[in-house]
Amino acid sequence: MIGLLQRVSEARVQVAGKVVGEIGPGLLVLVGVQRDDTEARTERLLERLLGYRVFADDAGRMNRSLCEVGGGLLLVPQFTLAADTRKGARPSFSSAAPPDLGRRLFDHLVARAQAAHPQVATGVFGADMQVALVNEGPVTFWLET
Repeated sequence: MIGLLQRVSEARVQVAGKVVGEIGPGLLVLVGVQRDDTEARTERLLERLLGYRVFADDAGRMNRSLCEVGGGLLLVPQFTLAADTRKGARPSFSSAAPPDLGRRLFDHLVARAQAAHPQVATGVFGADMQVALVNEGPVTFWLET
C-alpha cells in the first residue's frame, strides 16, 4: 500500500462541484492500493501516517506526529500511484489492485483511521475528484508498506 503524504495548512476534495472532504492543518494522503496488499498492510500504513514525525517541535525540527499536533487527516484514493512507469510513454497499471480489492482496503483504512483519530475526512473511491491543497514547507513523503 502506498501513501503519498503532504503536510498541509488546508486541503479539500470536491466531487461534481460539492466539497466531500476538508481539513485545516494536517496531512493530505493520496492512497494507492496494490494487487498484493492486505488489511495488515493497511493497518501498518495507518500506524505510520499517525506517527510519522513531520510537524515542527518548539525548536523548529520535524519531530511531532499528526497525533501529537491534533491535525486533520484527509485520505484520498488514487490508484495511479500504483502505476509502473519504468518504461515506455504510457503507465501500466498491472500492479494496481482491482477495483473491488482497492475499495475494500481503502474503506478498511478509513474505518480504522476514524476509530483511531478524531479528524478524518475522505475523497470518494472511483470518483472524478478535484483536490486542492496548500502544502506547508513543502513537505511530501512517499510511504510504502
